[in-house]
Amino acid sequence: MKYDHDNISPLDNRYANKISQFRNNFSESALIKIRFEIEIEWLLFLCTKLSKSFKPLSNESIKKINSFKSNFDDKYVIQIKKIESTTNHDVKAVEYFIADHFNKDKVLSKYVHLIHFGLTSEDINSLSYACLIKNGISLFINESLNTNKTLLKYTKNWSNISFLARTHGQAASPSTLGKEFKVFSARLSREIQILKAIKPLAKFSGATGNFHTFDIVNSSIDWPKANKRFLKQFGIEQNLYTTQIEPHDWIAETSHSIVRINNILTDLSQDCWMYISNDIFKLKLNKNEVGSSTMPHKVNPIDFENAEGNFGISSALFEFFANKLTKSRHQRDLSDSTVLRNIGLGFGYSSLALSSTNKGLSKITPNISSIKNELDNNWEVLTEAVQTLMRYEGIPDAYEQLKKLSRGSKLTQDSYIDFIENLDISNVSKTKLLALTPSTYIGIAPTLSK
Repeated sequence: MKYDHDNISPLDNRYANKISQFRNNFSESALIKIRFEIEIEWLLFLCTKLSKSFKPLSNESIKKINSFKSNFDDKYVIQIKKIESTTNHDVKAVEYFIADHFNKDKVLSKYVHLIHFGLTSEDINSLSYACLIKNGISLFINESLNTNKTLLKYTKNWSNISFLARTHGQAASPSTLGKEFKVFSARLSREIQILKAIKPLAKFSGATGNFHTFDIVNSSIDWPKANKRFLKQFGIEQNLYTTQIEPHDWIAETSHSIVRINNILTDLSQDCWMYISNDIFKLKLNKNEVGSSTMPHKVNPIDFENAEGNFGISSALFEFFANKLTKSRHQRDLSDSTVLRNIGLGFGYSSLALSSTNKGLSKITPNISSIKNELDNNWEVLTEAVQTLMRYEGIPDAYEQLKKLSRGSKLTQDSYIDFIENLDISNVSKTKLLALTPSTYIGIAPTLSK
């Protein structure tokens, strides 16, 4: 593939090869193609499913039309764009292109009047974008599921690796790496299910959503039912209650869902970045990579940084989509049109970020010696366990005693043991506490990793 280095968007050159599926799905060519297919399928639908009211097509004619449709390529796009340069109307350009082709055939020319029959441009656009976004959601979910596979692998493999947890950036009750990755996996899984459940909607009901043109032609046809059937061909649900435009509430739902997924994975990226910084993780070396242009020793967590930045761009776009697209003056204005043309950018930046996240995850490995040293140097994290058992044994000032012992100072293994041995508590509790170490004080974290 040849990339144009004069493009303003890095998605179309620097990162083009990393998001090829999304570029193919949301490109101008893809939009033209789905409009073209909808126009063709609508004519076929009228002449086959509603043939009692519309002139039926012969099998030969249907074969010709399907062949025309299946041969869609860049030549079609160029011709349609050329027509658009004259019409200054992108949907009408598609209609004229199809009409030009039909007029070259004596039989098909008799069906030119049924191209774009009864429709407004927004009917075509509503269904077109619903199809593109539906496919985009599917691609995004698949990529998110791949990320989750890695999270689940680490959850299992690292379920028993204790490490020093941090709250407010300070040493806190230990956890396991597996359990902490399970948290991200569980959050991600939940949001993926929410996103899966969103039903893409479209309208196919004329200028202001009241089936005017259809009803005036033949009021005996149940047009809402018929058009719903047509939309089902594309896997899209009908929104019966619209103005000229489908209100885009489902796109807002989609946008907010993706933002939440973006935020979960940003949280993951930031935590991984800090775990690397704190020597909890080591980064696998790539001998060909350069960490710093001036400091040869550096191995930088650039993948997680890249992910964070691109998730941020994606979320900013999707937040805007959700806020803008659900608002339109009266029965419509055109402000949604230019916004919808950018919907693919949101998906593209999320995809790029997911790719970086996966790359970053593939490079990390627990730094066992550093993890152990950190745990061994933070015996004060056991004060939570001590004061809780002291409370259980009825000692009223347990918290205050431990606060005096440990706050603002380091607690060693020896001073910890000395304190426990001098406590007035049961032998059962004392035995538990004397057997405890920072590495073993992990609660049911291993079980939560399963």
